[in-house]
Amino acid sequence: MSVAVITANPTPEFRAGGTDFSERRRSGVSQGAPIDISAIGDKTIAWDAEGAVQIGALTTIAAIATDARISAAYPGIAASARGLATPQVRHVATLGGNLAQRSRCWYFRRADIDCLKKSGSTCPARSGNHLYGVAFDLGDCVAPHPSTMAAALLAYEARIITDRRSELTIAGLLGDGSVAHADHTLAAGEMIKNIMLPAPLEGERACYKRAIGRAHAEWPLVELCARVVITGGKFQLVRLAAGGIAPVPLRLTAAEVQLTGKVANEETIAEAATAASSGAKPLPMTGYKLDLLQGLVRDVLERLSEQSVAHHGPRT
Repeated sequence: MSVAVITANPTPEFRAGGTDFSERRRSGVSQGAPIDISAIGDKTIAWDAEGAVQIGALTTIAAIATDARISAAYPGIAASARGLATPQVRHVATLGGNLAQRSRCWYFRRADIDCLKKSGSTCPARSGNHLYGVAFDLGDCVAPHPSTMAAALLAYEARIITDRRSELTIAGLLGDGSVAHADHTLAAGEMIKNIMLPAPLEGERACYKRAIGRAHAEWPLVELCARVVITGGKFQLVRLAAGGIAPVPLRLTAAEVQLTGKVANEETIAEAATAASSGAKPLPMTGYKLDLLQGLVRDVLERLSEQSVAHHGPRT
């Protein structure tokens, strides 16, 4: 295992809520001068006439979790925010910070261990302990992306605005997982300004669920945010976005295709749950994540189907 090399002139870094930055400073991973943006960033939640929302990047996770209008229009976003970390963290952590946070891999978080994200030449987790690593092996780094909100925003097809670029997709912000040295595509000094969500569709429902190793304050092993529109007893629209399984949040497109236009019943949901792991390449220690993923897909879709029946009545 290679030893990390200390950079002579560390790059300055933004600090907003500081929940990730402060931890990296304590561990010695981040050594650049902090640039405090807590007083200059956008903290507003603004709605347009069509019911779409724009959320300032410095809006706290707690504000999103407890906003009644967000809960009604974007229940998957609100539920994801409520499930994240602890109440104390949610009250200071920001949406932009959650999107731009660094890897939680324990090899990356050790200042004395080199890795691909610290200008190293290898991923020590790949040949070492990768129990919490990816199940979709998309690049040289095998650490899953840590942002819960990124997965939720992917399901809602959000757009990101920075001070240099406009209307990035989540994939545009985070990449496709093949670039091992970076957690996002932000250039040095580039700052997330706002997050835009399209107006909700008529009749859409959403659900978020995570599989964790303990009851509270745990990073998810696998998490899933789902949006559906069910009319006439059939899935008309399906969006499934998963976290904890790849270097970036993933849309489960094979499962989405499997469901679209199909009757919302246990059989079709079970088929979609199997399709959810299509394309997976688990590591020797991460095959269990595919079982968790399939279980979450089945559970979340059955809940949404039951909600639709309760609201509209059984299909005749």
